[in-house]
Amino acid sequence: MTRVAAIDCGTNTIRLLVADVEGGTLVEVERDAVIVRLGQGVDRTGELAPDALARTVAQTREYAARCDDLGVDAVRFVATSATRDARNRAEFVAGVRAAIGVDPEVVTGDEEAALSFRGAVGVLGARHPGPFLVVDLGGGSTELVLGEDRPAAAWSMDIGSVRLTERHLRTDPPSDDEVAAARADIAAALDAATRVVPVERTATLVGLAGTITTVTAHVLGLERYDRARIDGAELPVEAVLAGCDDLLHRSHAQRAALGFMHPGRVDVIGAGALVWHEVVTCVRDAVAAAGGGLEMVLTSEHDILDGIAWSVAERSTAGM
Repeated sequence: MTRVAAIDCGTNTIRLLVADVEGGTLVEVERDAVIVRLGQGVDRTGELAPDALARTVAQTREYAARCDDLGVDAVRFVATSATRDARNRAEFVAGVRAAIGVDPEVVTGDEEAALSFRGAVGVLGARHPGPFLVVDLGGGSTELVLGEDRPAAAWSMDIGSVRLTERHLRTDPPSDDEVAAARADIAAALDAATRVVPVERTATLVGLAGTITTVTAHVLGLERYDRARIDGAELPVEAVLAGCDDLLHRSHAQRAALGFMHPGRVDVIGAGALVWHEVVTCVRDAVAAAGGGLEMVLTSEHDILDGIAWSVAERSTAGM
């Protein structure tokens, strides 16, 4: 048995998964997520803000201590969209190295997509038909990955809940003009993505990450966040679209009053919901135009963290 730790540091959230690898199975020991908003202002300034760096490095120290307590054998720290875009990412790398003793790997959009696909599809088994379109909707970027047992086509779009909020959705609730501008951004990104990823081939649409799990909690009518009910939830497309619309047009106070809503997600969930609405609509329409039908959307709590954990286990095995 090997005990591994995976850390995913995105634009909005830093997350930890500690798992045991036993006979080709990943057995979860601990999973945690903290919103640190590393990507605060990156879209505007091109740099990681000092206070955002400080929050992220402090949380990394806490994760390092937790890994020590749990007897972790190997750690992989992956950083994604915000760090890819930052001119001062060397400061981030140095801070993380000092905090946890490993270098953060600033992965490309393609590798981020592949890790997300591995994490999500690895637990689906034969319960759902392929091809799978896995959508990992983050704070700074959104990855689309199509494949069966491995990615066949992937694209990373520079749109996400934090990025679009900072660019466009500045009033509470957002104005029609702000929503139209954000929607135009998403449409342009999807136009580029669908030239590379043939989304019309989708048999099962799988959504990952905090925006999508939060939308799922809303559609399910949960009073509190319940990972067990959210993971594997199959929702009608129309219910997902209606839930996205509702969250987008709520005020900050109305979102904050929802029992399942993480406080650090209240201000950006509207933009995230808008991205998810447009992606689901795009895929549904493309499948229909190709003569098929997409009626359900699947939500998974297994994502890039699981993919990172598998990659750590494979590295450890190769090094033996």
